[in-house]
Amino acid sequence: MFKKHVSRWILPLLGLGILALFYTCGKGGKQAGVQVGGEDVNKVIEERGLTPNDVLAAVKTYLPTGKYDEYLLFSSGGHSGQVLVIGVPSMRLLKVIGVFTPEPWQGWGYSTDTWKVFEEGGINGTTLTWGDTHHPALSETNGDYDGEYLFINDKANARVAVIDLRDFETKQIIKNPLTLSDHGGAMVTPNTEWVIEGGQYGMPWTGEYAPLSQYKEKYKGMITFWKFDRKKGRLIKNESFAMELPPYWQDLSDPGKLVSDGWVFLNSFNTEMATGGVEEGNPPFEAGVSQRDMDYMHVINLKKAAQLFKQGKTKKIRGFNVLTLDTAIKEGILYFIPEPKSPHGVDVSPDGRYIVVSGKLDPHVTIYNFDKIQQAIAEKKFSGKDEFGVPVLDFDAVVETQIEVGLGPLHTQFDPNGFAYTSLFLESAVARWTMGGEWASKHGKEPWSLVDKVSVHYNIGHLVTAEGDNVNPDGKYLVALNKWAIDRYTNVGPLLPQNFQLVDIESGDRPMQLLYDMPIGIGEPHYAQMIKADKIKSWEVYPEIGWNPHTQSKDPDGVQAGQEKVVRRGRTVEIWMSAIRSHYTPERVEVRKGDRVIWHITNIERAKDATHGFALPEYNFNLSIEPGETQTIEFVAKRPGVYPFYCTEFCSALHLEMMGYFLVKP
Repeated sequence: MFKKHVSRWILPLLGLGILALFYTCGKGGKQAGVQVGGEDVNKVIEERGLTPNDVLAAVKTYLPTGKYDEYLLFSSGGHSGQVLVIGVPSMRLLKVIGVFTPEPWQGWGYSTDTWKVFEEGGINGTTLTWGDTHHPALSETNGDYDGEYLFINDKANARVAVIDLRDFETKQIIKNPLTLSDHGGAMVTPNTEWVIEGGQYGMPWTGEYAPLSQYKEKYKGMITFWKFDRKKGRLIKNESFAMELPPYWQDLSDPGKLVSDGWVFLNSFNTEMATGGVEEGNPPFEAGVSQRDMDYMHVINLKKAAQLFKQGKTKKIRGFNVLTLDTAIKEGILYFIPEPKSPHGVDVSPDGRYIVVSGKLDPHVTIYNFDKIQQAIAEKKFSGKDEFGVPVLDFDAVVETQIEVGLGPLHTQFDPNGFAYTSLFLESAVARWTMGGEWASKHGKEPWSLVDKVSVHYNIGHLVTAEGDNVNPDGKYLVALNKWAIDRYTNVGPLLPQNFQLVDIESGDRPMQLLYDMPIGIGEPHYAQMIKADKIKSWEVYPEIGWNPHTQSKDPDGVQAGQEKVVRRGRTVEIWMSAIRSHYTPERVEVRKGDRVIWHITNIERAKDATHGFALPEYNFNLSIEPGETQTIEFVAKRPGVYPFYCTEFCSALHLEMMGYFLVKP
């Protein structure tokens, strides 16, 4: 069977590449045409102006109908507040997961249970309906993606969400009670015991006003370790804790793995503690936070910090467990290491031995050696302390090497062949360089050396390789998450899409090849993770009729066919409705003005993809009810009238007939 498919699809497509090569290189005369479906292949290539590289790239990314992608890319959706799911290598957008923003196609934020998730993630009584998603993190087992859960942070409001990959739906949004912004989240420890949320901008934790003139005394930095209960699929607030840090601006974090498991590495900038104020003649933030040559990488002993938490050595601040800065220093769980100023990327190598840091204003990547860090801590090789008394490890004692990679380095990912890949924001390129030791010699390369670059378009931020930030990277593909598109696409007005570009990195012995451009016309994506698609074990339909996705269990208000009913209790009317192709039961629901309405709808289908919708005009409801699912809405019938409700999913030939009337009597 495999050979049959190879001969049917792969070989002809490779033949197209060869034909393109013959065509492009031919000088004069007519090339022999190859007829496919009555069309001359060479003529199509000529008319479209394609090169051999273009055709080869098409062969590498094209998926015939009915074929599946090898990888799934989970990308942040930026200030859309959502998560994007993209197939690789096809670069097809497969789904937008509703997270911090209501999403009507999925009914996300419209049913009673999903709206409660929004409310639980609110601030001081305000229910938030948008977020700025930055860093998705797949759950891990022994440092390898396991495909069970996905976590994502909201930088704008310091929140973390939990997505269950059995049904690709958000189950929890939890608000950090200490701060209003985060950036270094979400990252997970190798067995997903902890979900890490780093802070961003310093602020008073009490929630009270403090003037910027008291920045050093009243403002604080932070990192939070959320305890994750895998069985419940929830972050547990009372089993979680934060660590107080100096009021620097904490940035990205990465937990250790294998030899460095139990440690966390966290970037920071604005160690100058600049407070801006151009309107008063002060240096702007962009200058004030970049005055020093070095900032500090935070090195945190999470294993010991968790032990201190269990021993009760935390204090309550705004009802949340906090390890104070004084305790962290006294107990020896926090150290600083000088790092190039304005760092953004901090990435732990697959073997856990090296920590790679990039400073936006330094053309080098700086590689720190974990063994050297441990030795320096044991031997107290300190160059001093910061203003708050945190020990600063001697730079020369812990650094392994520095490699000049190019202008504006940001983030680094890895492949299984000992190569690392760093995004170059200012240069609009990806640099490939060798790790040290056996990897370099295996490929006949110099250790810790730049190998090659590929140009991308334009101003790349993050990048991702296939499983490139866990203990077993796949390599093979790299996706550049570019901030600007400029001239890549047809003009759609001043607000342009961003540009994801797929790069072939399968072989370290040939240059990287740019394969595909994908416009992203939603939000401003930041980071992504790429997992083998066969690791995801999602449901095709819900396990039972009457399933509640919020609790991932059978809903007591789910109904089977024949159990539908409408019950009045005083001024409350409760409806138990079923949906199946191509009708609702009941089709007429009559209430009085002022009645409280509780409406349960169960999709009693068991066929794959037999989803039904439910739209109720004026009342602002649209639900997506997948096979077996039960959803509930609650509202007050405020105005007399006739309201046709209908199915919003084209479910059958009689889809338009799948409707009913909601009648509100005066």
